[in-house]
Amino acid sequence: MPHRFVFFLTAPLFAILAALLLLWSGPDLFASRWTGAALALTHLITVGFMLQVMLGAMLQILPVVAGANISRPQLLATLVNAAVATGALLLASGFLSYQPLLFELAAVLIGGGVALFIAGAGHALYGVPSTNATIRGLKLSLLGLTVTVCLGVLLAVAIDGSLALPLLQLTSIHLGWGFVGWSVVLLAAVAFVVVPMFQMTPAYPEWFAGRFSWTLLALLILWSVADSAGWQWLSPWLAATAVLAVAAFAALTLQLQSRSKRTRFDATQHFWRLAMLSTLAACALWLAASSWPTLGERSEWPLLCGILALFGGFMSVMIGMLYKIVPFLVWSHLQNLGRGRVLPPNMNKVIAGQQLNRQMHAHFVALALLLAAVLWPEWFTYPAGLALLVANAWLLRNLLAAVAFYRQQRLTIEETLTLVSAAPAETR
Repeated sequence: MPHRFVFFLTAPLFAILAALLLLWSGPDLFASRWTGAALALTHLITVGFMLQVMLGAMLQILPVVAGANISRPQLLATLVNAAVATGALLLASGFLSYQPLLFELAAVLIGGGVALFIAGAGHALYGVPSTNATIRGLKLSLLGLTVTVCLGVLLAVAIDGSLALPLLQLTSIHLGWGFVGWSVVLLAAVAFVVVPMFQMTPAYPEWFAGRFSWTLLALLILWSVADSAGWQWLSPWLAATAVLAVAAFAALTLQLQSRSKRTRFDATQHFWRLAMLSTLAACALWLAASSWPTLGERSEWPLLCGILALFGGFMSVMIGMLYKIVPFLVWSHLQNLGRGRVLPPNMNKVIAGQQLNRQMHAHFVALALLLAAVLWPEWFTYPAGLALLVANAWLLRNLLAAVAFYRQQRLTIEETLTLVSAAPAETR
């Protein structure tokens, strides 16, 4: 199988673990965003699910979009996946037990795995001219990933209090860089290509695509400096401007979707629409809580904002992308195996459309129940955990079905090529 698959198959396993953790922890998980269980669940999704999908997607996108070929990609994928996956498990265990050794081991593994990936991707991108917004965004997203992981490693090492650091302030900056500097910048870089291509929409305006990533990174850098320096007269305004920029991207994507030439939306488009609507809702909630003290003092709003961003925004768009990337990879590799003599099946046959739609509806239900669980934890925590488990087990099932399809078709193609090669010349 293509080496990217190891990332894509690992990601749903961590979402399943997050669901099991929710079922095990129960309503207490929603008592605060600072509970050990809430932090563990957050990092199972951000490091275990999101980072795995994003690294795998970059391995696919870099050579196709930027012409940047990573040397020895199979070895790189195996090492990075193993390090990040093991580190994510240790990190979640650390939040549940608060054992400093677990945090330190997680920092070494996640930091080392990501450093290896950045070195490989950076080397591949070195010398590639930034001729379009996507290539520029991919380069800047690596900067965002570097800052995010460095801050995360610093927090993991300092969590036992051995270093006199402002942990809450560093956590806020780490969160901003992880959500915006890495995730949104990479998502936008990919969107500038895939939304017009796969969803048959007009292109993003050149003025927007060309400036978005730079603007977002500049705002993040200024906000980080202002927040670290304690400039309370400036820091909130810079943060609000960055949030408004993210909201503008989501709104523009929805507007382009509304102009799609497709007569009927497929599952991927529905996932993207949910993701952009959730992102707008998360941005609106953040802005409201920042300007309205009565709301800002409530413990529920950060949890609602986090669920909208993580499960509604990033997970939705990543699942939608998996349903495009995985069939394409399967089709591409089967085409190469056929050597132009045996044509591969259509991409739409790799994963049955009915299974895609059912998993999509399960994901939608899980998101709704998670939001309800924040407000009424006693009633909705266990249904939300069960729904999240079902949705991601279904996702894993669909991805494994694609693997099985690939293996079956590979055997068929190999047998057909053998028969063709063995046939007498005059019958060919």
